Amino acid sequence: MSATNLLLEKSDGIAVVTVNRPEALNALNKETLEELTEAFLTLNNDDAVRVIILTGSGPKSFIAGADISVMQPMGPPGARENAFRGQRLCDAIEQGSKPVIAAVNGFALGGGCEVAMACDVRIASESAKFGQPEINLGIVPGFGGTQRLPRLIGRGRAMELLLTGDMIDAREALRIGLVNRVVPAENLLDEARSLAKKIAAKGRIAVALCKEAVRNGIEMELGKACAYEAELFAFTFATHDQKEGMKAFLEKRPAVFTDN
Repeated sequence: MSATNLLLEKSDGIAVVTVNRPEALNALNKETLEELTEAFLTLNNDDAVRVIILTGSGPKSFIAGADISVMQPMGPPGARENAFRGQRLCDAIEQGSKPVIAAVNGFALGGGCEVAMACDVRIASESAKFGQPEINLGIVPGFGGTQRLPRLIGRGRAMELLLTGDMIDAREALRIGLVNRVVPAENLLDEARSLAKKIAAKGRIAVALCKEAVRNGIEMELGKACAYEAELFAFTFATHDQKEGMKAFLEKRPAVFTDN
């Protein structure tokens, strides 16, 4: 995969994707959106990759949002296509089988906050800032922000952020449930890698099914969602990893999963 605005590093089953436009605070122009989408689609089909970390280049910004200089002259057709382009990226992150950890190293605003919300886990540096400031530009979020934000933090808190355009710091994001943990900036990638290694050591099938169960079940009525979970639970009992995992537990040793 060749990309102008991304850096990609792979080792020990972990891929680190870095948005590399620090001069623009890693803002999302058309090229960057398309490169990120291609990267996630490719990594989700890469058997050597078990977990993906997404972060931004430089100390200031994870992804500062969409590139406003590009958006300003758009009419409705261009704006609609730009929204769909951003949504395709978020769908590639959310619907892929590989867990994605956002290592938020600075500004995660607008489209950047929306991309972070599409990830499965969010770890923030103490200097991270979050917000959906689109209302200040006379527009609404277009990459899924009005949908994912209330699902993550509740309707009332989401409405306040969406309607005011206010920016919040990492500690407030942790308090309201927008991020999983906050760490010093110098520890951010180490913390993300540590979590990624822990997940990568699990069986690939169970990990993928956990992600699928949450992603699909959250939209269902509870009874149907639990029935859906039971079917996935039953499916795991047809795998070698289930036999190995339970055998290892009974034998008081670490499991050796083989992803089948």
